[in-house]
Amino acid sequence: MARPYWSGHVQISLVSFGVRFFTATESKSQISFHEIDRRTGERIRHRKVAGDDEDKVDRSDIVKGYEYSKGEYVILEPDELKKLRIASNQTFNISQFVDVRDLDFAYFEKPYFVLPEDDAHANTYNVMRKAMVETGKAGLGEVSFSGREHLVALMPADGKDSSGMMAYILRYADELRDAKPLFEEIKASKIDTDQLTLAKELIKRSSAKFDPKKFQDDYEAAVRELVEAKMKHLPLPKEEPPRRGKVINLTDALRRSLSKQEPASVEAGGKTAARSAEAVSGRQARGKVPTSVASAARRRKTA
Repeated sequence: MARPYWSGHVQISLVSFGVRFFTATESKSQISFHEIDRRTGERIRHRKVAGDDEDKVDRSDIVKGYEYSKGEYVILEPDELKKLRIASNQTFNISQFVDVRDLDFAYFEKPYFVLPEDDAHANTYNVMRKAMVETGKAGLGEVSFSGREHLVALMPADGKDSSGMMAYILRYADELRDAKPLFEEIKASKIDTDQLTLAKELIKRSSAKFDPKKFQDDYEAAVRELVEAKMKHLPLPKEEPPRRGKVINLTDALRRSLSKQEPASVEAGGKTAARSAEAVSGRQARGKVPTSVASAARRRKTA
């Protein structure tokens, strides 16, 4: 098993159990670059130097320093930082529980797999995990690692067959910019009922279960293609301009998009789709709904 990123205890009031955090992400990029001098083709190398004479400094002699005045520093040794007396160095104290649905995605930063420290702690781990599943709650607390204290959300891992938990590093409130001044610049507009109906239908037809394996990094594939072409002295690949048809307005764009989509199935929409068909059909009779949407709704109802 991989080495844990952090080990310690989860503390919930008087309940405590040992856990291990394992990094849940990894870089899959297979392309890496070096800096090269265009004139000579030689690799650029960076040296760690100090002073006006630019004397080379060994890595072992490099420490952290806090500049409290121009050119004046407080030197902090690695051992001094490691010995900082912070409770969250070894203890993840859950200070409160919140509804999982109340957690704003904008605060999520990095995920970790959470396992019990050993078999002796597994029962407490399982009980608390089950309790969070049935209450729909996530535990919030702080943990110290990587040179700072982090706000962390502890919650059950997704999936019916999962028996584990996840820890998500969250941004602190002052680390997230206020979106209000930006969103206030969005010009308000009256929502057209027909356009909204078409847009909702397009979303329904384009909906599917989330499968991250369907997506890949096309940029890296393009870079690899470029590298291989230059290695083999082949013509460089050219980017194909996106094909865009002439769109007169939003309604036209939505209608054309729907014409390329398969109608949503009754199984996917259930009674909601049937009710939608009746509502759309009724509005069409009054001349308020485009024919393409009404036809699609009736097909869902009778499928």
